[in-house]
Amino acid sequence: METPSEQPEPRSEQPESRWMPVCDPAALVPGRGVAALLPDGGQVALFVDRAGRPYAIGNRDPFTGAYVLSRGLTGTADGRPFVASPLLKQRFDLETGACLDNPAVSVPVYRVREVEGQG
Repeated sequence: METPSEQPEPRSEQPESRWMPVCDPAALVPGRGVAALLPDGGQVALFVDRAGRPYAIGNRDPFTGAYVLSRGLTGTADGRPFVASPLLKQRFDLETGACLDNPAVSVPVYRVREVEGQG
């Protein structure tokens, strides 16, 4: 799996040259997250759903400041995939980063792609 190497931007504006490998796709198991360190010191939480769709969001829980979202429980609400923080249980949409329990709060979302032959 790869994510862009710098801070998230709108999904359509990330240049190809900024992609970086972050983990072997085989390391991702549906329902479990994996944390990866980015070059800028930030962290990304990677997930894959049962259909094989990958997601990447910031790993920092904005309510506690702890880098734990990769350890959260995943599920769906109204057909939307989410991860619930393991600390205070707020749910974050894996596609948009929006907090489902407090619309004023969100986490960064990163584009993800799987590159054939890497891993």
